Amino acid sequence: MTDTERITQLRQQLHEHNHRYYVLNQPTISDQDFDFLMHELQELEERHPEMYDANSPTQRVGSDINKAFKQVTHERPMMSLANSYNIDEVQDFLRRAQDGLGGESCEIVGEMKYDGTSISVTYENGRMVRAVTRGDGTQGDDVTNNVITIKSVPLQLPDGMDYPDKFEVRGEILLPWASFERLNEERQFNEEPLFANPRNAAAGTLKLQNSAEVARRGLDAYFYFMLGDNLPFETHMESIEALKKWGFKTGELTI
Repeated sequence: MTDTERITQLRQQLHEHNHRYYVLNQPTISDQDFDFLMHELQELEERHPEMYDANSPTQRVGSDINKAFKQVTHERPMMSLANSYNIDEVQDFLRRAQDGLGGESCEIVGEMKYDGTSISVTYENGRMVRAVTRGDGTQGDDVTNNVITIKSVPLQLPDGMDYPDKFEVRGEILLPWASFERLNEERQFNEEPLFANPRNAAAGTLKLQNSAEVARRGLDAYFYFMLGDNLPFETHMESIEALKKWGFKTGELTI
């Protein structure tokens, strides 16, 4: 099979898998296998720029924007995370990080990756003021009223803590397995389509217009990143420890 034929084949396969995952809610391959196919297509397209197609799966800009919600522009772009599946890719990342630091050595923090939907939450004077989805990375949906119902998200930080006047935390909203199974049992009883996995269920729940239903479903949230002007931390690990001290739920395995 030529590269041109393989590019055409991969595009057709990925379009079909996207349809099964996002429309039919019936994926037939794992996320990892999907990523492998996508990486293969990206590499082939880079070698063959003459095969550029604006409708290729690699050209899709991820966005979860829902016009039923108010759109908010992120103060700092909310980029997506890249995947790595072998040690060579990890070592390549470390080399790029050192090059970006002018050759200086660097330390990395290892954290659990939670499979849910990304969220950015802003705090001012210790109070939660806004929660926004990733959207297209530049702007997202204001889902503050729904995030308020998630009991693991602090609404008011404890007094006497040395937190900045304003900062942003980013994390992942997810649906625990127990809640996911209960929700699908209810949907089966009501003869409604079942959710394929907890990630789809979490994303769908966060976009409901009924915050009481959001609260009933039992979403959870873990946070892994803090942003702001003049944050009082020298390392990422210090910021994670501060979030934990202030009452945020962070990864259980962080090293």
